[in-house]
Amino acid sequence: EYLTLFLMFSGRGFAFQRKQKIERQYRKLLKKGKKLHSQQDDQFTDTYPEHLKHLYLAEEERLKKRRRAPDDSVLSEEKLNKALDAFSHRSVTTEGKFKKKTSNQKAKEEYEKIKAERARRKEEAEKRKQQREAAQRLYKQKKMEAYKILSKKTKRGQPNLNLQMEFLLQKIQQNT
Repeated sequence: EYLTLFLMFSGRGFAFQRKQKIERQYRKLLKKGKKLHSQQDDQFTDTYPEHLKHLYLAEEERLKKRRRAPDDSVLSEEKLNKALDAFSHRSVTTEGKFKKKTSNQKAKEEYEKIKAERARRKEEAEKRKQQREAAQRLYKQKKMEAYKILSKKTKRGQPNLNLQMEFLLQKIQQNT
């Protein structure tokens, strides 16, 4: 019994489930579109690839619902072409109103916002790090110069007080 079930469903993974889903959507559309002429359905089912049929049919359904004028084949072809162009560019807009976003589009937008925010934070952190490193370099350089001046010795090994006094004078003049 288990073997027959396994053989029945073997090779039916993600692609098969997707195909089943597309077929269900297509059947739903057909049920909704019983009023439509079968000629027009044949026109769209024959010319497009199998895996995209449901998309074109759904777009045609939407166009027919929006159409206000009586059957005008020139207008419907123009609308269909316009819709197909918009669909191919992934920016489907309606006439005058913006279409509600799907959860996938919302998720993508949210992801893009988060990604931009992370990039901005990373850039700011990098700036702060560079500023901190520059300040540390400057501090170390000044410290080294001060050390060199203060650690100078005379020929006999005594600290050079003249240099120390000049260094203190410069420091006082810089602070004021």
